Amino acid sequence: MRDLREWLSAVDELGELQRVDGADWDLEIGGISELNYRRRRPAALLFDHIKGYPPGYRVLTGAVASPRRIGATLRMGTDLTDRELVEALRGKPLEWERTAPEFEPVEVETAPLFENVIEGLDADLLRFPVPRWHEHDGGRYIGTGCMVLTCDPETGIVNGGAYRMMVQQDGRTASVMPVPGKHGHQHITKWWDRQGRAPIAISFGHDPLLFMVAATEVPTDVCELNYAGAMIGRPLEVVRGPVTGLPLPASSEIVIEGWLPKDNRAPEGPFGEWTGYYSGSTQPIPLVDIQRLYFRNDPILLGSPPSKPPHDYSYMRAALKSAMIQDALVKAGIPEVRGVWAHECGGGRMLLAVSIKQRYCGHSRQAGYVAAQCQPAAYMVRYVIVVDEDIDPTNLEDVMWAVCTRSDPGEDIDIMRKSWGSRADPLLENRQRPPYNTRALIDACKPFERIREFPRVAQASPEFLRQVHEKWRELFADARFPLPSEALSSAEADTVSQGLQGM
Repeated sequence: MRDLREWLSAVDELGELQRVDGADWDLEIGGISELNYRRRRPAALLFDHIKGYPPGYRVLTGAVASPRRIGATLRMGTDLTDRELVEALRGKPLEWERTAPEFEPVEVETAPLFENVIEGLDADLLRFPVPRWHEHDGGRYIGTGCMVLTCDPETGIVNGGAYRMMVQQDGRTASVMPVPGKHGHQHITKWWDRQGRAPIAISFGHDPLLFMVAATEVPTDVCELNYAGAMIGRPLEVVRGPVTGLPLPASSEIVIEGWLPKDNRAPEGPFGEWTGYYSGSTQPIPLVDIQRLYFRNDPILLGSPPSKPPHDYSYMRAALKSAMIQDALVKAGIPEVRGVWAHECGGGRMLLAVSIKQRYCGHSRQAGYVAAQCQPAAYMVRYVIVVDEDIDPTNLEDVMWAVCTRSDPGEDIDIMRKSWGSRADPLLENRQRPPYNTRALIDACKPFERIREFPRVAQASPEFLRQVHEKWRELFADARFPLPSEALSSAEADTVSQGLQGM
């Protein structure tokens, strides 16, 4: 797959693409998309014949809301279940980080995005069917599934981030909201200090792989374009931006290129954010000085609107971030990490469950503290729960059972203050002050000093349940529950009783 159109063909062959004709850009696309996310298996939705727009001007949502589509996007296979996706991702972030320098993007002379080139003041972002996603949004948001490209003026390292962008001035510009502390914000600030403006390019339609890397915490000093190449095992193709010199993904559908002045600002929002609440800037934020607009014939806008979870990218973020956090724990030297899951109810950020096999006193606290502040998880975590290896970290009921039966509130909850927060935090009262947050670490592991004497779990052994299932297979023909892991060793089976999870 070389671009979004080939990705759509592949997903269509999987039976996971639905076409929707005749929807209104004003709330209806957003409402249909929100209902879609509440399905057990959300489809990818391709909207066409949108009210007020010519046929072929399309919007895609739900691109990475299933394990099969994430598997296809990462070129890891198309028949993955939830658990198989988690297993397939283990160890991958470390491999991608290690090999990223080998996948420097390849520069090409031209690309389909140059089929239409619009200069300066003639650029109109509302020529595309930009949705108003939520009922109380302050405007139409073109930047939801985008990739915002910036560069460090000192090192030249390019960053690709995903930031919300609201169309302003009747389509002549858009406000961009880079998150303070993120690499893109650091780049922009450096340029402002030097020249008062920063070069910027934004892709609004592309292979969902680019949105995946833009929306997650790629390691410092690793370019997202290189990282994406490492993910799929081949360098990405880029064209050199004629205005800024930034690399533009050759597979993009819609790109703008120009400058982000320090002093040209406008009010923005509110917008339905990933926390599940509306937020907006209390101060005017920067507007892009668009020098050129490029787009393909019959362009496709990639939409990825957040809202109360589950939303468009909460599953993708949960899966990818969980793998990145687990690899960060391994890289930090934490032994016996059995699993990590960043739960969707926390937007894939605010609630982490970490499963370990305890080897020494303090092991569980060590894992919790490192998980709470490692680079992939440092932004906006609120709760970190550490559980034993017999607990499935992806199963929230299992995790909370461990909290209820293995943790003592007076002994097993630690508080970390003044950590990296977000202005999207609904608990933030004064948005003029730095957005710190407080996080709780809950040790829901069996007390290490009592681990051998701790009461036995009241459930059948994995071996016995597999035998029962085999004998009574017809009885459970329509059941959808995972059987206990075959990977459980006989030594662990003496002390661990996993049982059926997720029934």
